[in-house]
Amino acid sequence: MNHSHLIVGPGALGRLLAMQLAACQATTLLGRRPLPETLTLVSPEGERRCRAVPSLTSEALDSVTPAFVHLTTKAYATQAALDAIAARLAPQTPLVLWQNGYGVQETLTRQWPGPVLCASTTEGAYIIDKKRGSESEVVHAGHGQTVIGHLTGKHRELAEALAALLSEAGLPGQAVDDIRVRLWQKLAVNAAINPLVARFRIRNGQLRDRPFRPMVEATIVELEPIMAAEAIPAPANGWHGWIWQVVKATAGNRASMLQDVLAGRPTEHEAILGPLLEAARRHGLEVSNLQEQYQTLAQRQPKIQQPQGQQQGNHVDAHPGQ
Repeated sequence: MNHSHLIVGPGALGRLLAMQLAACQATTLLGRRPLPETLTLVSPEGERRCRAVPSLTSEALDSVTPAFVHLTTKAYATQAALDAIAARLAPQTPLVLWQNGYGVQETLTRQWPGPVLCASTTEGAYIIDKKRGSESEVVHAGHGQTVIGHLTGKHRELAEALAALLSEAGLPGQAVDDIRVRLWQKLAVNAAINPLVARFRIRNGQLRDRPFRPMVEATIVELEPIMAAEAIPAPANGWHGWIWQVVKATAGNRASMLQDVLAGRPTEHEAILGPLLEAARRHGLEVSNLQEQYQTLAQRQPKIQQPQGQQQGNHVDAHPGQ
């Protein structure tokens, strides 16, 4: 069966998704400005592939009728991105949310009349800096796995169909009934890694060394009771074991929040740390370390520039590739 995909937000993750899907499905990128007609993807093995992927702006959206709309914008821009195109979409069009953190997923699941699927991925990608090469060149930094589901377990068949399409496109996918748990587990990893590497401008692997290792440990100590209070089960090897395993596996990566800092973009600190601070407040937990990290990042934020006619959406990577 043929499916068409509209990918809103041509950052690293959006371009990776577009280039992989375009090999076997009709795929269109939507951004503020048209992209180059041909994009280049560098695989984890170093292979360069060029592929033509059509791109549009919202004014030309009437020319496509997508089977899936993938929102790959930053969390804080997702609401505004959907608002800009909602009137041009059929109300029952499935949305797929690829944001880091947690928050906008609940908001849009309530708002949108059609199915809303959430995706959590460990695929890594980044766009090569202008000083080092073409802005259209995307590096697929590492193979990963994507899990997809509805927050309350609905639309299982749709999630399975999308997971199969992603797998066919070379991005292994799996439909799950517990996507909320998966998102919160990833939230814990992102909270332990992203704020520190963004603050100190280091690679993930450097967190294993002093003075950063004790900072990670302090974060994990605060994360554990929050997760327990929210009924989020710990991974099989525990929160300490799992987080340090991720640090090791992604040692050479530039986390998405670090990429944002280096590019002068706003970070997703609200999406990643905000839900944890709110949960800690509800449960009466002391989280001075997480609070300090949040405040440090909040003080360093550049202003978010929105296109004319759009309003800034609510907050919500780690995806490593966004």
